[in-house]
This record gives sequence, C-alpha cells and structure tokens, in this order.
Amino acid sequence: MAQQMKKQQQSAESDNEIQEQVKKTGNVQEQSDALDAVLDDISSVLETDAEQYVSSFVQKGGE
Repeated sequence: MAQQMKKQQQSAESDNEIQEQVKKTGNVQEQSDALDAVLDDISSVLETDAEQYVSSFVQKGGE
C-alpha cells in the first residue's frame, strides 16, 4: 500500500513537472514570436531606408 501511494505521488510530481515544462515552452514560443516580429520590422526599415542610412555615413568633401 505504501509503495502504491509512493508511485502515485511520483506520478503526480512527474505530471506537474511536465505541465511546468509545457508552460515554459509556451512562454518561450510567445517571446520568440515577439522577437521575430521586431526583427522583421527592423529588416523592413533597413530595406526601405538602406540607401539613405548608408549615405548618412558617407563623408562629403573635406569632412
């Protein structure tokens, strides 16, 4: 009887650990999606304004 209760307790702890890992994975996925969105925004800005961005660093005359 004690062994059966011990197995049930271990099983419950395993289930709790799995649930925690699933929650963390969900959070990681949300953060990853948010980061991808930010990087996409940066990429699109650089694509549209790349020439202007680069030309701002070009020295003119005796600068």
